[in-house]
Amino acid sequence: MKFLADMGISPKTVAFLRSLVAEAAHLHEQGLDQLPDRAILDKARDALEQGAVISVTEGQARMRSLPINET
Repeated sequence: MKFLADMGISPKTVAFLRSLVAEAAHLHEQGLDQLPDRAILDKARDALEQGAVISVTEGQARMRSLPINET
């Protein structure tokens, strides 16, 4: 599975996922520190056919599986 980590996720978490043979990237590594949430989802849709976006909202970690179907 592929993962895209938002800025609220520790780079250590991304390193741990990589140690499990998962493809993982952190927005900071890609120079996308200030990317708005909508753009993060658009980037994930463009880059990943299947995978997950990991983020933190109001102190709660969330993972959204891709593809994300909005209704």
